[in-house]
Amino acid sequence: MARQDIPLIIEAAINGETQPDRNPNTPRKPEEIIADVMRCLDAGATLIHAHTDDILLTGKEAAEHYLAAWRPILEERPDTLWYPTLGVGADAAESLSHIEILASEIPMRLGLCDPGSTNLGAPGPDGLPVGLVYSNTYEDTRVAFEQCERLGLGPSLAIYEPGWLRTVLAFHRAGRLPPGAMVKLYFGGDYGIFATEPGVSFGLGPTENALPAYLDLLEGTTLPWSVSVWGGDLFDTPVARQALERGGHLHVGLEEHFHPDRKPTNEEIVHQACALADEVGRPIATVPQTAEILGLPGRG
Repeated sequence: MARQDIPLIIEAAINGETQPDRNPNTPRKPEEIIADVMRCLDAGATLIHAHTDDILLTGKEAAEHYLAAWRPILEERPDTLWYPTLGVGADAAESLSHIEILASEIPMRLGLCDPGSTNLGAPGPDGLPVGLVYSNTYEDTRVAFEQCERLGLGPSLAIYEPGWLRTVLAFHRAGRLPPGAMVKLYFGGDYGIFATEPGVSFGLGPTENALPAYLDLLEGTTLPWSVSVWGGDLFDTPVARQALERGGHLHVGLEEHFHPDRKPTNEEIVHQACALADEVGRPIATVPQTAEILGLPGRG
């Protein structure tokens, strides 16, 4: 299939840890999430990533918060492809424990893995970086992949730094990457993940040469991949069009989008993705096509 003929997967990451003071259109409560997901699906998204309003929760408590939104969504649209995020637990097993419960309660075909560590932060009063170490060990990666394999979930692979992709490729070469994996290439915009002032970010910036560097690493594999810009606007960069022209997919939404003056909705951002796809000549994937492109285990 020619690259221009590959149906485009649009993933809407609808909230993450973005709070209303960063963008007032961010859905946080279950009723807001339900309405927002429906609008994104109607606009053309076929993959949804969502947090609850409290990332610190794990296990049954976290699962109940997810279920408040996702039971109604999946009752109305049972084929929706979606996945949650990690909780904040003492170890990887605890951080992922709510997924065990969710997979037994509602339809799930996707899991997740953050296969690496990096510094995340913002400018301090003196303009110098302050923040935290986001830490995920090799053993954490093994635990996440084991869960995906056991539950039949395709892992969503967050790639904050090039080294994270090299870890994924090591598992891939060893035949230990669970089926249904998708590589999510995260480019660090000027504002990074948390900041409302520019100057501190992570990973590769969303420049013309950045995506080819990642594609060099992916050469020789058939792993599907997408692009996003965290702490910026993907559509203000060359990366979105580059990805569409090279057969990649788009990961968009208010989890990562930030602009000091523009406060779009998730629906508006999905419409932007569809408009760019139309310009480039890429068809928008359906839900069955998305599952097929990813090679998801379970229902066809």
